Amino acid sequence: MGHLLDTIQSPADIKKLSVAELESLAQEIRETLIQTLSKTGGHLGPNLGVVELTLAMHYVFDTPTDKFVFDVSHQAYVHKLLTGRRERFETIRQPGGLNGFMLRTESEHDIYGAGHAGTSLSAALGMAVARDLAGGKEHVVALAGDAAFTNGISFEALNNIADQTKRLIVVLNDNEWSIDRNVGAIARYLHKIVTNEHVTHLHDSAARLLERLGKTGKTAVSVVRRAEEAAKGMLWPSVFFEEFGLTYYGPLDGHNIGLLIETFQFLKAQDKPVLLHAITQKGRGFQPALDKQKKFHGLGPYDPETGETKPAGQQTYSEVFANTLVKLANENEKLVAITAAMPNGTALDLFRPHHPKKYFDVGIAEEHAVIFAAGMATRGYKPFCAIYSTFLQRAFDPIVHDVCLQKLPVVFCMDRGGLSGDDGATHHGLFDISYLRGIPNIVHMVPKDEDELADMLYTAMLHEGPSAVRYPRGTGPGASVKEHPVALPIGKAEVIVDGDDVAIFGLGALLPMAGELAAKLETKGHSAAVINPRFVKPLDRDVLERYARRVGVIVTFEDHVLMGGFGSAVMEVLNEMQLPVPVVRIGWPDRFIEHGKVEQLRARYGVSVEAAMEKLAPYLKKMSPARAFAG
Repeated sequence: MGHLLDTIQSPADIKKLSVAELESLAQEIRETLIQTLSKTGGHLGPNLGVVELTLAMHYVFDTPTDKFVFDVSHQAYVHKLLTGRRERFETIRQPGGLNGFMLRTESEHDIYGAGHAGTSLSAALGMAVARDLAGGKEHVVALAGDAAFTNGISFEALNNIADQTKRLIVVLNDNEWSIDRNVGAIARYLHKIVTNEHVTHLHDSAARLLERLGKTGKTAVSVVRRAEEAAKGMLWPSVFFEEFGLTYYGPLDGHNIGLLIETFQFLKAQDKPVLLHAITQKGRGFQPALDKQKKFHGLGPYDPETGETKPAGQQTYSEVFANTLVKLANENEKLVAITAAMPNGTALDLFRPHHPKKYFDVGIAEEHAVIFAAGMATRGYKPFCAIYSTFLQRAFDPIVHDVCLQKLPVVFCMDRGGLSGDDGATHHGLFDISYLRGIPNIVHMVPKDEDELADMLYTAMLHEGPSAVRYPRGTGPGASVKEHPVALPIGKAEVIVDGDDVAIFGLGALLPMAGELAAKLETKGHSAAVINPRFVKPLDRDVLERYARRVGVIVTFEDHVLMGGFGSAVMEVLNEMQLPVPVVRIGWPDRFIEHGKVEQLRARYGVSVEAAMEKLAPYLKKMSPARAFAG
């Protein structure tokens, strides 16, 4: 095997290769992806699917002058390999290494950072209009998966493209999958185009014709275009994308490099917005990724030969959530579960087989998911919306206007509440307390362990208004979940250990830190109370007041930004009560946190027992050990 990839220092090197060499390079890239990601984990399936597309784009266009915008950008690993980051590729998603998504600060070739779906068309249109205003000549290419077209933002952009620019290239990378198989009318429409026997026949004929014609791309593609025009007329009288003003080309084989290069060279010369529909195979070149599309969308380390991963061991919070919901739905015929294209990530794929009629996947459409849930709630149903904390940000207005304002009993189950380590800033769930607790009518809960998560889901089911539960990625402390969950009194904290000098509130996953801090303080002769707050909103004012009148200092731990978070809520209540007790807050600073291992990031940013001891030191000096403070 050659080492073509080692000769690629920049996209300029790709342009020196023949089509046969590019095909060999594609194989090397696939082997590099499979071997490297077996150690680091990452988005293997999506990147195996776009190898030829990315090579052809870099062969025809010239980044960073020309602009590539990748939707979500989890499929940009190949782009990174071709733009001077080959030697660092083994650091991807590792502390201090390459980011798993496009990152503007990482390379001049990463023109737009992303991590949430549906943004590429709007961003690319913004770049194209800016180019037009400045009199530029560069090309702007947006690469979007078919799943991105289930997202409302994509349609808002489509509605504006033809009115606002005369030159934009949209590549629709169609593999029928986002993370799970795509759902809805758009997915069915694209599938209808792809599977129509006339289109398949014409597509194959066009590819053979192109091979015969060789380097006469414009003529060949115009033949393809006429053939496809006829085929599409059989499918739908007014073709979907052309109604939006984009001239449609395709569907083409997204793994035929020669065909892709000729087509891009043709599209490059067009003075109109165009859309190329490319059919690709997610996971191409690695049988385990083809067999298990959901698993290999994004995963941890695996065996590069078999694709096997280490057994998971104990249940994750997501699995506890799904299994509890199955039990609750067994007893409550009005309970329904809603996900926005994340059945695997939220573990609702475990719920679906038990209650298929109570399960709804709305595609990558978080705003719609929330309003859809609100509509169901008006008719007596109890919707549980399972949406990552970071993705629920997109639905802020519907949460305020459609759910909370109308006091509808929708439950927001926020997976990844806290750090989502390897994925980085776009995926950390560090803002939901801030963005939810200022909304009237909502109850916000945070469990200390798996069993308390089940209790909170049961509590939310019984609650007559809106509620939210945040829980971390991965596994918890391993608490056994009892057979029947119990309802928690709304707004009541749990005192784990009583104490007189320091009161430590450890929210959710950071409750163990509160216990560790208390143990350290005890060794220094200070009596420390440990409290599990359970509720961010409403706060347990009685418990807070009791300790504020007794102790010399209060400590709060939260896996969330400090600004507007749980500690801020505590300080606000103390201020209202005119209780002057000092508060030491431990949480994340006012900045976006990079990717890395959770424990390392916590140590770096002071989300630790050591940082708490350091901040407490001035207050402890003023205390006599084991002396209670009277209010």
